[in-house]
Amino acid sequence: MTPDATYAESVTRAWQKTMDFSSLLETASSLEAAGQPHLAAVLYQTWLSRNESPYAYAAHFNCALSLANAGDLQGAEAAYRKSIEIHPGFAQPRLNLGMLYERMGRPEQALQEWIWVEQNISAAQKENVPFVVMALNNLGRLQESRKQFADAYAYLTRSLAIDPNQPDALHHWVHIRQKQCIWPVYAELPGISLQAMQQATSALAMLSISDDPAAQLAAARRFVQKKVAAPTRVLAPGGGYGHKKLRIAYASSDFCLHPVSMLMVELFELHDRSQVEVYGYCWSPEDGSAMRQRVIAAMDHFHRIDALSDADAAELIRSHEIDVLIDLQGQTSGARPNMLGLRPAPIQITYLGLPATTGLPSIDYVIADPFLIPQEFAPFYSEKPLYMPDIYQVSDRKRLVGAIPTRAQCNLPEDAFVFCSLNNNYKYTSEVFDTWMRILTRTPGSVLWLLSDNRWAQENICKEAAARGIGPERLVFGGRLSPENYLAQYACADLFLDTFPFNAGTTANDALWMELPLLTYCGRSFASRMAGALLTAAGLPELITYNLQAYEEKAVDLAHDPDHCKALKTQLAEVKKSGVLFNTPLFARNLEDRLRTLVAGLQTASVQ
Repeated sequence: MTPDATYAESVTRAWQKTMDFSSLLETASSLEAAGQPHLAAVLYQTWLSRNESPYAYAAHFNCALSLANAGDLQGAEAAYRKSIEIHPGFAQPRLNLGMLYERMGRPEQALQEWIWVEQNISAAQKENVPFVVMALNNLGRLQESRKQFADAYAYLTRSLAIDPNQPDALHHWVHIRQKQCIWPVYAELPGISLQAMQQATSALAMLSISDDPAAQLAAARRFVQKKVAAPTRVLAPGGGYGHKKLRIAYASSDFCLHPVSMLMVELFELHDRSQVEVYGYCWSPEDGSAMRQRVIAAMDHFHRIDALSDADAAELIRSHEIDVLIDLQGQTSGARPNMLGLRPAPIQITYLGLPATTGLPSIDYVIADPFLIPQEFAPFYSEKPLYMPDIYQVSDRKRLVGAIPTRAQCNLPEDAFVFCSLNNNYKYTSEVFDTWMRILTRTPGSVLWLLSDNRWAQENICKEAAARGIGPERLVFGGRLSPENYLAQYACADLFLDTFPFNAGTTANDALWMELPLLTYCGRSFASRMAGALLTAAGLPELITYNLQAYEEKAVDLAHDPDHCKALKTQLAEVKKSGVLFNTPLFARNLEDRLRTLVAGLQTASVQ
């Protein structure tokens, strides 16, 4: 019997009321497995319209799953609602309905479904625990993405109290503490050891906890072991393609108003089209920004791959015979390691997205410079450093700068020495904050200008300052601004105080571009050497320190010597005009030279 005939017979049996519930499930499951959810949905609908059964609530639930898989989201919503109507205490359709609402862009309704489960299903009954935990974790995840950090933290704390053995929930819990400046980051939780917290810490969260490159590598490898599928095949030929023009591809979910694009866009524009062809593979939001339009215009070939599976996206990249694929994600949100694992290009490189090793076996190189990754630390990277001669970080010289504000417009005192650290709040640590408060104590009348990333972080920062004897008048918080106005405000500061162990990256580039001296504390890891690399390229090693005591002393000395700060600003103005730090055309040529050498090496090895 043909598949069509078999399906027709099944629908006929459902119509004639001769198909029992177990046969319905078996047949529908086989249709789902065959990639035909629309046919499974029709079978469920036929059976439900013709049969009365105590299992109707479950059939409606399964029908909703099939409809959702077939892309009929409104139909799925109605089916879930019918399942709930028949069996109001059934938790699963509410959990799935929340996911459906999130998919439909209706987050408030998603939250309400999960809140209902958390409030009405008792975790005291063992069989209910997975449902309550799932609801709490979904609430925490969605509220974190909406930057409602206090709610997210409360939900995840409740989830971990019910089931402490949840590394994924724990790693979000740790990072949410960082985002709110709740110190110490590792805190006691019933049933969870300090070691378990450390083991659960994500590669991104680890950047603000330790400058130990071995710890960074371990965190990256844990992620790969748990989350990345073993590759089933290698798509690209090992010897490359032998193209006359080098085909360079950039892959990212950040081709929008994002720091990665804000640094890289001019590089895309400046590639030598007589020697290079530039491809972009994008799964970024369509944010309508001028930055996104500029990125798209800078590519010779631009492809959206968000609707493609990792396997299909890899096949597309392979079909374009890309010589070098540069991934701009690492392990950051939106990463597609399983796409990279299929080796769609013979040479694959990581750049900028994650300032640490990726731990991914499919990544061959990391773009670096000798200061950023000294040879002694190279063994702690799963990638081989691809050394640029001057600086690892590219810059956009076309970035727009708004009208320079007055200090009063930034809520800053006119006659004070203004320290600033406009980094993301999760980079702030208690150890560096201690030092900042001592610097303020030793510099009467000075203020510290910080980013107001979220109100919970601001409240906690003020409490921490008060505990160290610093009043609220010594702290000034600035909100997020448009890129051009954000840059302009740097003219109102006297000295940028860097964070540690997660240095400023794009923020350091911006401050130096605006001729604001930056004082950094340099460690061993990639993230703790970023600002030092920029200062080395700028010819300002005097602003690089290697312990907190030296950092504190240098900050205080500079605050008491405003003429020295002015001289540093003059030096940065010269760097901007003629130094290597912001020489994007030179960076482009150096990068192309190194990529050509890598490709030539493949071809030579293949011949041998």
